[in-house]
Amino acid sequence: MRRYAGRAALTPSAFRRPVATIGVFDGLHRGHAHVVEHLRSFAARRDGEAVVVTFDTHPMAVIAGAPPRHILSTEHRLLLLERMGVDAVVVLPFDVAMRRMAYSAFVEEILVGGVGIRGLLFGYNSGFGHGAEGTPASCAPLGTKHDFEIAEAPAIHIEGTPISSSRIRDAIERGAFAEAAAMLGRPHSVFGTVVRGDGRGRQLGFPTANVDLGGEITPPAGVYQVVADVRGQRRVAVANLGYRPTFGGGDAGRPASPLLEVHIPGVAFDFYAEPVEVEFVRKIRDERAFPSKEALLAQIAADVASLGLG
Repeated sequence: MRRYAGRAALTPSAFRRPVATIGVFDGLHRGHAHVVEHLRSFAARRDGEAVVVTFDTHPMAVIAGAPPRHILSTEHRLLLLERMGVDAVVVLPFDVAMRRMAYSAFVEEILVGGVGIRGLLFGYNSGFGHGAEGTPASCAPLGTKHDFEIAEAPAIHIEGTPISSSRIRDAIERGAFAEAAAMLGRPHSVFGTVVRGDGRGRQLGFPTANVDLGGEITPPAGVYQVVADVRGQRRVAVANLGYRPTFGGGDAGRPASPLLEVHIPGVAFDFYAEPVEVEFVRKIRDERAFPSKEALLAQIAADVASLGLG
């Protein structure tokens, strides 16, 4: 999948009869996947490429000054879009100028002038541009003028209820993985880069990968069975998500955000600065402080044994 960052990177010659859709796609849930599926079918019918136009910042960060916590970082979104079979993604900055941009200017300057679209797909009841005034009806004259086809993906519901990113955020923050997975269409996962920690896990005999999550939303603090995808290999692992109360030094030493430390039995961690995706399976126990290093080691050994790896 090709990636284009910003308007300056765009030229119609880079695309082959592109069909585009526009959105934030936070979570890339089943509703979004439904749109992407229709996008690919639309592009195939036009003998063209499926192109997603998205933003590097949630619009509410500019519109309201308080964006929702994102389910997916930009890199995680791009990874999942690639898995969905999208041909190219355009990532645009969402700033004050973008907020004020009329839908007609967005179409003519970016979609036509930058991408050269031959088709434009709307999600159900969606809009873009200032005031979300860009709709299938309002864009119809532009489609005629610039010779691109307009289509709209139908709505999708789960048990009669629309899927929404806000409902998914709520389910993840409650640790309701089955509920979140039903809306996501896949298990909840986080994606980040392995960073250097203090080496305490290695000293204890349980080396861990410390994952920088880039602000992605997380379930409650605790110890979890997870599946870690590292270098294309999926491995069952145990992860501690939280604040390391045994060694944290009390409230004064408590991190501002939870830390994710992943231990993959039998694997030595030598992949610092590499990406890792961590899929949550189930909660093993709550995070808690232990009275001694020996008590902590005994519990970690029990956590690892609970994975059933033999």
